Amino acid sequence: MTAASLPRQLVLASRPVSWINTAYPFAAAYLLTAGEIDLLLIVGTLFFLVPYNLAMYGVNDVFDYESDLRNPRKGGAHGAVLDRRLHAPTLWAAGLSCLPFVVFLVAVGSPLSWLVLALSLFFVVFYSAPPLRLKERPFADSMTSSIHFFSPAVYGLVLADAAWTWQLALVIVAFAAWGVASHAFGAVQDVLADREAGIASIATVRGARWTVRFALACYTVAGLVMLATAWPGPLAAVVALPYLVAVWPYRNITDATCERATVGWGRFLWLNQVAGFLVTLLLIWWWLQRR
Repeated sequence: MTAASLPRQLVLASRPVSWINTAYPFAAAYLLTAGEIDLLLIVGTLFFLVPYNLAMYGVNDVFDYESDLRNPRKGGAHGAVLDRRLHAPTLWAAGLSCLPFVVFLVAVGSPLSWLVLALSLFFVVFYSAPPLRLKERPFADSMTSSIHFFSPAVYGLVLADAAWTWQLALVIVAFAAWGVASHAFGAVQDVLADREAGIASIATVRGARWTVRFALACYTVAGLVMLATAWPGPLAAVVALPYLVAVWPYRNITDATCERATVGWGRFLWLNQVAGFLVTLLLIWWWLQRR
């Protein structure tokens, strides 16, 4: 492993295909609340685009090394199998890349925004890192993973001083349910690799079939909750349907055949882009109604 390959490995570890999944929630929440493109929007979006993901996935790849070695899907869009010599550089790169952004955001934010940002980064680190290693605590693993994705939106709302309503809170609840479902389904494909490495997860403890059905239930909850939001929010319930269609074929999967879910997970990664496009159209519609 040469020094020249380190940047490539860091990019691979940060999961570029998923960058938009954290940057977009922040940018959309902040822009729709603040109503303007400013320095806070630019800096926050850049932070949640790359450094945040490098911290989240880089820390995960370091502490999941033993499991990743046994996992045939690792080494591409699903994450790097980091050479042991890159573990320390990855942790340093994650911390140092986040530091200037965090310093700036703390300097311009409010105490409440500090709290939300601190909690978001806390769960980013201790999802994978000891001593908490929340990813090995069934149900807490899915909830923590969900926090990774909805907390940037909450942070954007708080940073822009949003006026909280129960309808807005329901949007976050729906987003959280989507995140729980997505993590649970993603964990199914790793049941065998995680068990071989002695790693617990919602899927290793509850089993592949139960976990897929739990994911289906959570996606359903996400759609139903959106029906109670302010117009045109209820239309976003439709966005849950493609996820249900994508996951439904795996409802009877077994632990022995868990790796079949990798095909479904690959579709899920690109389905997020379609869902993001549909949500963007709804957000534009909502914004135009406010004018």
